[in-house]
Amino acid sequence: MRLRATSHAAAANDAPSRGEVLLLAVRPWFIWLTLCVALLLECLPLGRRPWLPDVLAMTLVFWSVHQPRRVGIGACFLFGLLVDAQHAALLGEHALAYSLLGFFAVMLHRRLLWFALAQQALQILPLFAAARLVEFLVAMMAGGSPPGWGYIAAPLIQAALWPLLSWLLLAPQRRAPEPDRNRPL
Repeated sequence: MRLRATSHAAAANDAPSRGEVLLLAVRPWFIWLTLCVALLLECLPLGRRPWLPDVLAMTLVFWSVHQPRRVGIGACFLFGLLVDAQHAALLGEHALAYSLLGFFAVMLHRRLLWFALAQQALQILPLFAAARLVEFLVAMMAGGSPPGWGYIAAPLIQAALWPLLSWLLLAPQRRAPEPDRNRPL
């Protein structure tokens, strides 16, 4: 009797609440379109501003968390190489950082989706900080100059923008499907 009551309570907790929205399946072309747009944003000639958030890294982490079978470590490495070529950086600097981001995002994806967006941002912050640290260490080993204190602000800004990015990238999946009298949803 006690086991049955516990399982019933657990089943009641697993049911979606009134405020929760069922998401439609994401289209693969939308994933790759957002990644290409993020790459184009990364290619904007804004000069060397170390505090600017890395929109491509944020988008790669988002899709690695939400669609780990479509966007994984290989896609992160490829986009990292493209960013290295565009920035004329040491070849592999961003590729290594993005690959590590992709690996840890895929590793955390099941756990991360249980949290609210603000809590997700707090858990993603160490990932962005570690990726920035890897970029910094690779640049320093290659003989680069230290970027300054503004370099530390970028992961904080990326974590602060995480809820906005999540809302934007999940918006097309929230649209209501066509109503059908045979389908109650």
